[in-house]
Amino acid sequence: MAKGHRSQIKRERNANKDTRPSAKLSYARVSVQKACFVLDAIRGKNVEEALAILEYNPRYASSIIKKLLESAIANAENNNGMNAENLYIAECYANKGPTMKRVRPRAQGRAYRIEKRMSHITIVLDER
Repeated sequence: MAKGHRSQIKRERNANKDTRPSAKLSYARVSVQKACFVLDAIRGKNVEEALAILEYNPRYASSIIKKLLESAIANAENNNGMNAENLYIAECYANKGPTMKRVRPRAQGRAYRIEKRMSHITIVLDER
């Protein structure tokens, strides 16, 4: 049984909500493994340094993550009133999304499955 009225439960859930600025990209057409290579390079860095790393990183995922990081910085400035110079990347992770299944014809009438993987990428910022 629930411990209270529905509105009371919602109030308690919203009271301990994370107020740090963040940005999330759902259904990014890059696999989790490939996105994590780029995310590991910028985790814990301040935002100017992270943007510089993403600018010159040759991987495809870096362009997606750079756009997402710029969105998180804009959220911090506009919604939370934070200063961009004091921000750093507190959390960044990629979760597994749905997989598109495709078929590739092979020799002698066989078919091989190709899995086009997607991911959900999240960046959370915080102030120093």
